[in-house]
Amino acid sequence: MKLYNLYTYAFLKTPTEKLKLPVGITNPVLLITSGTLSAVVEPEVCLDTLQNDEECLIQAVLCHDRVIYELFQQTTVLPLRFGISFIEAKNLLIHLNSNAQEYQDKIEQLEGKGEYLLKCNPRKLQEPVLSSDLGGRQYFLAKKQHYQAQQNFDILQGAEWQNIVHLVTESYPSTIIIASTEAESRIYLLVKFKDEYLLTDQFLNWQKACPRWELQLGQVSPPYHFI
Repeated sequence: MKLYNLYTYAFLKTPTEKLKLPVGITNPVLLITSGTLSAVVEPEVCLDTLQNDEECLIQAVLCHDRVIYELFQQTTVLPLRFGISFIEAKNLLIHLNSNAQEYQDKIEQLEGKGEYLLKCNPRKLQEPVLSSDLGGRQYFLAKKQHYQAQQNFDILQGAEWQNIVHLVTESYPSTIIIASTEAESRIYLLVKFKDEYLLTDQFLNWQKACPRWELQLGQVSPPYHFI
């Protein structure tokens, strides 16, 4: 039986042991294999129908991430972005054969590793509460002092950001930094599973070294940003 409209979630090495394949958007997913490389697909998914229904589209996006995460918990995967589909199996097999070496190399680079997100939010210097009894000169002096304190705070905060980047990249060269001058900055780390306990200790040290930043370390996820 021919399979059509193959919505594709991820590529992976052809498994030597049976995987627990999750249910996709509407049906169970399956493997299509080309030698040592396989694709995780769900047949009969009409993207046009999904894109015309906002609620269905949101659910499909959430489902896409869930399927990849369930596979990631079992084996190394090369996750694909939402919306990749092949008309039929032969088109997918041609694609796998044409890109086999590139995909296998990427999968090997990701072997035994996961992605962690470090969120970096700049703290704000608290505004002083000025008494209504202050005279004009005293009020002006208090505002001037706060302005100078803010200037010093901003300089130290900028230096701490550079220190965060240095500390993180020193320990984890494979990082992707998305910096923001006004809001949350993000650092994506590619970390070996066996070194997760070290990451936890280092995170605590980063917090201590950069008190003018609020740092949050996320849970391990598939390496979306390193494919």
